[in-house]
Formats: sequence, C-alpha cells, structure tokens
Amino acid sequence: MLDIKFDYKSFLKTVPNRPGSYRMYSDENTVIYVGKAKDLKKRLSSYFLKEVTFKTRALVQHIHHIEFTVTFSEAEALILENNLIKKYQPHYNILLRDDKSYPYLVLSKGKHPGLYYYRGRKKIDCEYFGPYPDVSAAKDSLKLLQTLFPIRQCADTVYAHRSRPCLMAQIGKCLAPCVAMSDAAYKNYMEQVNYVRLFLKGQNQAVLTDLTHRMEECSEKLEFEEAAKLRDQMLSLRRVQESQSVSGDLMFDMDVIAHEVAQDLCCNHVLFIRKGRIIGTRSYFSKCNLTDDNDDPLTAFVTQFYLSETRAGMYPKEIITDSKIEDAEVLAQAIEQQCQRKVSFLFNVKTERAKYLKLAQENAKASLTAKLADKSTAKERIESLEKVLGISGINHMECYDISHTQGENTVASCVSFNRDGPDTNNYRRFNIEGITPGDDFAAMHQVLTRRFKNLKDGIIPELVFIDGGKGQIKQAEEVIGDLFNEQQVTPPLIIGVAKGEGRKAGLETLIRGYTREEYHLSLSDPALQLVLHIRDESHRFAITGHRNRRQKTRTHSVLENIQGIGPKRRQALLKHLGGIREVVNASVDELQKVPGISKEMAELIYDELHAL
Repeated sequence: MLDIKFDYKSFLKTVPNRPGSYRMYSDENTVIYVGKAKDLKKRLSSYFLKEVTFKTRALVQHIHHIEFTVTFSEAEALILENNLIKKYQPHYNILLRDDKSYPYLVLSKGKHPGLYYYRGRKKIDCEYFGPYPDVSAAKDSLKLLQTLFPIRQCADTVYAHRSRPCLMAQIGKCLAPCVAMSDAAYKNYMEQVNYVRLFLKGQNQAVLTDLTHRMEECSEKLEFEEAAKLRDQMLSLRRVQESQSVSGDLMFDMDVIAHEVAQDLCCNHVLFIRKGRIIGTRSYFSKCNLTDDNDDPLTAFVTQFYLSETRAGMYPKEIITDSKIEDAEVLAQAIEQQCQRKVSFLFNVKTERAKYLKLAQENAKASLTAKLADKSTAKERIESLEKVLGISGINHMECYDISHTQGENTVASCVSFNRDGPDTNNYRRFNIEGITPGDDFAAMHQVLTRRFKNLKDGIIPELVFIDGGKGQIKQAEEVIGDLFNEQQVTPPLIIGVAKGEGRKAGLETLIRGYTREEYHLSLSDPALQLVLHIRDESHRFAITGHRNRRQKTRTHSVLENIQGIGPKRRQALLKHLGGIREVVNASVDELQKVPGISKEMAELIYDELHAL
C-alpha cells in the first residue's frame, strides 16, 4: 500500500477528461515532475494505483499538491510540458539540461571578410552558416576550411593592427589581407571568400567547376605555379567531399537517431546530416526502467530534444529513428505550431537512409558499452578499496591537498568522489590566511576546521584522504575528532597518502588514521588506482587554484592599496613617471609634479610605498 499524504481521491474528482499538462509539487513552490496527457483524469489516476513502478512510488510519496492546465489539443499540451520542464527543471523528469544556444560560423563583411566561430543572438551584421549541433563540430569545420580556403580567421582587432604577415600567412593558410595587396591579390582573396560561401551552402560542385576553369586559364597563360596551387586546392576539396559524404543521393537535411538500452541506462545517439554530410554526432544518456512497459526512453528523449527552444533553426526535413515514436504525428504538429517547421518522422527506412541508421546504431552501442565500462570500473575500484580497508558502504569520499609557492598564496583543495566517480558539484577551494608561510600542518588544520565546523551543512564523507604523511594525518585526527565529537556525529575514516621514493606513482603508502596501520599496494590494484585518481585530482585542483590566486596577486598594483588613489590617479602616476618601478623610486617632489597629486598626497604615496 502506498504511503501518500496527498489527498488524491478528492483531487481526482476535480480533474476533467481533457488534454493538458500537469505539475507535481513537493512543497508550496518546488516542482518535482511535469507531464502531459491526452486525458488528464486517466493519466493522473494511474499514479495512484496499487501496482506501480518503483519510480512512480518514490514520486507520489513526495507529492504535496498537483496543478494542471487544460489545453485545446495534445500537441499544445506537449509544447506546454516542454516549456515547463525548461523553466522548472524538475528532479524526476529532466533529461536535457543544456540550454545554451547553438554555434554558427559567420562570414564578416567589410573590405577583407573573415571567418569566425560565433555563439549567441544574431545581433552582428554578418552572414550566418549553421547552426551546428555542438561546439566541436563548428570548430572542426573552421580547421577544415582553413586548409581549403586561405582567408583570415583572426579577430578584427588583430587584423586592424598588423603590419606584416602572421604565421598562418607564412605557412600558406592565409593570404595576409592585413598587409598591402595588389589588385590581382585582392581579387583572388575575394574569390576565396566566395568559395567559402558556396562551400558552406553545400554548393561544392560550383566551387570545383570554378577552380577547374581558373586552373585551365592559368595553364594557357603559362602561369604554372598558380595553376599548381589551384590544382592542389581542387584535389583537397575533392578528398574532403569524398570523406564527408556517405552518399551523394541524399542531399537534404536529416537527423538519424538510434538508441541502445542496457542495465538501467539508455544511450540515444544522434547523427546530424546536412546536405548529405554528417556534420556532427552526439550521445545523450538517460536513466530508464526496463521493468516498466510504459517507459519509452526514445520517445521521451525525442520529445524533449526537438521541442527545446534552443533547437530553433536546427530542424531537418526528416527525423529517422530505429523504432517507432509514440504519437509521432502529435509531436510533428507540436513542432510545426511552435517553430513553423514541417518535419517527418520515419522509422522503417531502406537503402541509403538505412546505411545512416546502421551507423547510428553502431555508435549508440559503442557509446553505451564505454559508459557502462566506466561505471563497472568505478564500482570494481571502490569495492576493492572497501575490501582492503575492511569497511563497507562508502558512498562519499573527500581528499585534501595544500598548494603554495615558497609559502605564498596558499590554497587548499577539497575534491569529492562518490561511487560513480568525481562529484564536481562538491569540489571546494580554500584560501589559507593567518598562518606562518609554508606551514602545511597549520594549513591542513585550518582547511579541515573550516570544512567540518558545521556538519549540518553539506555531505558527510565516510572516508577522508589526506595528501601527506603522519604530520598531516595528526592534524586531521585532532580537527575531525574534536569537531565530530562536539556535534555527536560519527567521524569518517582517515587515510593518509604518503608519497613514495622519488615521488613515483605506485610507491605510495596508505596510512590509517589513529592506528598508523600501513598499506602497500601495487599499481595494478584497483584500490590504489582509485586512491591515486582522487589524490591526483585533489593535487590538480589545488595547483589550479594556487596559480589563479598567484596570477591575481601579480596583476594587482601596489598603488591600489593606498587610500585616495583611484583609477585616474593611478593612471596619471604611471603615465607621467613611466611605470610602477619609477613611481616607487620617485621622490616626494617628483610625485608632486604629477597632475592631480598634491603635496600631502605625494607624501602619503611615498610613505606607503616605502613602508612595504
């Protein structure tokens, strides 16, 4: 019997047999699930049956109240559902959290147009090509175009201030419009720009035809060197055309989606095909319930993917799937209403389309296999660590490390791991202040005190790794023992990771807190592999934070610490005297000669700079 606090019987009496969207709340304001239905009363009633899935049981036990909106049609309910999912990002049904806009390639205007990667609103006056399915696809296209058509890809600010050719021009990947060009060179540059335009529009044959014609003209004029360049460009373009096209018969746009399910995970792999070329691929993973006949991960993915606001402009003519999409006609209507684009859903395809679908299926299977292998590897490692330490139930681990340069700008890192691997949402850095420079023991004492001073906030780990030997472990024992006892909470197990001879990986010694028991494991042991992964991640995170802090210190002017010296006076001092070194070496009289600096202010600056 379900333990439900929500009075669903009274509520269901008020629900009509109409299409619409509904929202489930865990309290007055928190939406935990959004759905749509052809018949609201039937759909909502199904949640409160005696025989429901584990996922449904967990969901209904958290329901505080339900709200619904009646719509004219199921297609409108589908649009509303996806808008609400984007707005609220409910815990129980959010699949796609990436709400970034899609990237484009843009061809600028002006005397010498350039080609760039761009993401954002179409507010700059350029020619837009795309959108591309992801950043890597757009940047890969840029690299390809740079090898085919030597037009500039540098920023306008760089281009405007250059007086001689850059490295890209010297290796033949840019015609160097930043320097003076003859009329013939300028004409050639603009022809290359036009080739880029045609290529991005899919008119490859027009480019090849024009290149062939120009090559023949140069040969007739005995300009063999220029003819050879055109020949090489033409051959490169033909090779690219062959490698990018699976078939030349399908020259329109389509997305091909295949899905693969194993254990509790589903991989939906998408091939983005435009003008007969695969311009990008991507795998999307989601949880699924194999015991629930109503759980269709492919339909759920396609619905949210194609009704996303960020898909605007990305719709192909055809969407091919490896199985039938439930209510495909309704989804097509919803897309047409929301985006004024007509799309067709196909699933039983043959000939050329079947080749693309087979390719997508192979990619989906390979991606899922790799994903599951990662999960099984993580599980094997953590189980091995539990066996070595003689404990069980490790759900959360943390590792602490200290980084500084000769005691300056000390930063401590805290990295978090769970049973699936790194838990980056719980990574933290601590700027260490008020200790003797270079005192790693005091730094460890401070970071652990700040981390565990209030155990009501955040996750409590079962295992804490300390990057260091017995001195650092002793600090951890004192802090964790005192703070956890004060707050009457079971303390975690403390493990020190002491570096081996020559700091070589695999020679580390694991030291157990309090007992000082040592573990010497081989590098082939999954337990040590996990410990080294955590330790190295903590080390990397600490060093990155330290470098950022050190760089910030280096770019900080000592003049900023002097009261009364704002940006304008700092600029006047540096400009008039020639730099910070000259300001420091200047006398009071020399400082007083700077516009805006009075005698009193000059004396204050001199005293502050020479008191450091």
